Amino acid sequence: MSTYALTDSWTMTRRELAHWARQPVRVVIGLVFPVMLLLMFGYLVGGGRGVDGDYVDYLVPGMLALTMAFGLEATMIAVTQDLDKGVIDRFRSMPMANGAVLVGRSAADMLQSALSLAVLTGVGLAIGWRVHGGPAGLLAAVGLLLLFRFAMLWIGIHLAMVAGKPEMVQAVQILVWPVGFLSNAFATPDSMPGWLGTVVEWNPMSRTATAVRDLVGGPGGEPGHVWAAVVWPLVLLAVFFPLAVRRFARLSR
Repeated sequence: MSTYALTDSWTMTRRELAHWARQPVRVVIGLVFPVMLLLMFGYLVGGGRGVDGDYVDYLVPGMLALTMAFGLEATMIAVTQDLDKGVIDRFRSMPMANGAVLVGRSAADMLQSALSLAVLTGVGLAIGWRVHGGPAGLLAAVGLLLLFRFAMLWIGIHLAMVAGKPEMVQAVQILVWPVGFLSNAFATPDSMPGWLGTVVEWNPMSRTATAVRDLVGGPGGEPGHVWAAVVWPLVLLAVFFPLAVRRFARLSR
C-alpha cells in the first residue's frame, strides 16, 4: 500500500512539474520576487536598525526565511482550481491513493522552494554575504528553512481548501503578510517598541531567521533559537497537516 501511495504521489508531482513547462513566467516570477526584495531592502530601504555588524550578513538569512513564508499563493490557487474545476473528482474516480494530489502538489512546491533558496543564496553571495559557520552550518540552516516552508505549505493547503475558490485565495493570502513583516527579517526586535519587539520575537519566522543567522555565523544569531526553529514548524505541522488531510477526506465524500 505504501509503494502504491508513493507511486501515485510521484505521478501527481510530475503533473505539477509539467505545469512549470507550460507556465514558465509564473516560475520565473516566483524566483525573481525574493531577489527584488533582497536588493530593495539591502540597497534602497534597509538601514539595519539595531544590527551590530554587517547589515547584509543580517539581512540575507532574514530574506531566506521570508522567502519560505511567501509565495504560497501559487500552491493555494492550484489546489482551489483543482477543486473548482472538478479535477479532484476525476482523480477520485481513478484507482489512486487518497491524498496523492496534495502530496504531489506539496512535493512540487518544496522543489521550487529549494530552487528559490539556491537562487537567493547565490545573489546574497554576489552582494557580499558570507557564511562563517562552515558547510555543516549552511546545510543545517537550509534544513531549518525547508522545514519552516513545509509547515507553512500545509497551512496554505488547509486554508486553500477552506477558501474553496481561486478568487478567495487573495483574501486568505493577506494573512501571510503579518507573519513575514512582523518579524526580525529586516531589523532587530531591540530596535522596536517593547510590545512589538515581543510579538516579533515570538513569530515562528523570527525564530527560524535567528537560528539561521546563528548557524551561518552572522550577526543577530542566538544559539538558543535553533531548538525553537525546529519545534515551531513541528507544532504547526501537528495542527495543520491533520486538518488539511481531514478537510480533503471530507471533500472526497
